[in-house]
Amino acid sequence: MSQVVLITGASSGLGLTTAQYLARNGYIVYGTSRSPQKYAGITDFQLLKMDVTSKESIKKCVDQVLQSAGKIDVLICNAGLGMIGPLESVDHKSVETLFQTNVMGVLSVIQEVLPSMRQSSSGFILNISSIAGYMGLPYRGIYSATKSALDKLTESLRLEVMEFGIKVSALAPGSFATPITNRRVTVDIDESSPYHHTFHRIHKKIDQDVNQGGNPHDVAKEIYKIIQKKKPKIHYRVGPSLQKLSIRLKDILPGKTYERLLKNHYQLK
Repeated sequence: MSQVVLITGASSGLGLTTAQYLARNGYIVYGTSRSPQKYAGITDFQLLKMDVTSKESIKKCVDQVLQSAGKIDVLICNAGLGMIGPLESVDHKSVETLFQTNVMGVLSVIQEVLPSMRQSSSGFILNISSIAGYMGLPYRGIYSATKSALDKLTESLRLEVMEFGIKVSALAPGSFATPITNRRVTVDIDESSPYHHTFHRIHKKIDQDVNQGGNPHDVAKEIYKIIQKKKPKIHYRVGPSLQKLSIRLKDILPGKTYERLLKNHYQLK
């Protein structure tokens, strides 16, 4: 019997590529989007309406999947927002929006799906984090903070639900060529800001890294391998070798030495 996958944020980018890949490889896939009517061209899997910041929307979507498929074997929490801007200039409402989407939204979806997984004594929850969650990056502090929080949530959840036969892992992608730059929350910085020059230079570099990033199919293939594992690890990473190496270097280098590497990478004074 085919396994049923629910993946949030499946209308574009890594979510869409992953949903299509899993559907082609034998899974019954349900994806979610806040506006599924905009994506009538998606036919590989069923795209349902879900706003991860609305518990009512989450419940309605999860109930729909359970009524249709009878179960959810794999939950992939992929929906998320990016943000870029100096911390001094970030407004609190935007910060709340990011945490509501990237952290609370994930938690709300998990809370809605867990009872059915616990009832069947099986299930796999895979949270899509980010390599940016392993370090505080300049002008991406809020985004890094949400992904770091998601990693810790994953670690705690894993310990709490393993007695029910439920597996939990996090996958941290690096830079991949996706439309994420179009959906990123960008802090408005005018020419009078002391951060103006540096911010716009780094903003351009970040966009270039994404545009020149890896093939999203590499993430889909990694997810495919992970969700088939009987004894998955807590954390997985996928992306350019240098980005994955940066995590290991952070663990072994003195703090100031690692900070100098980041300063040199972003050409900070």
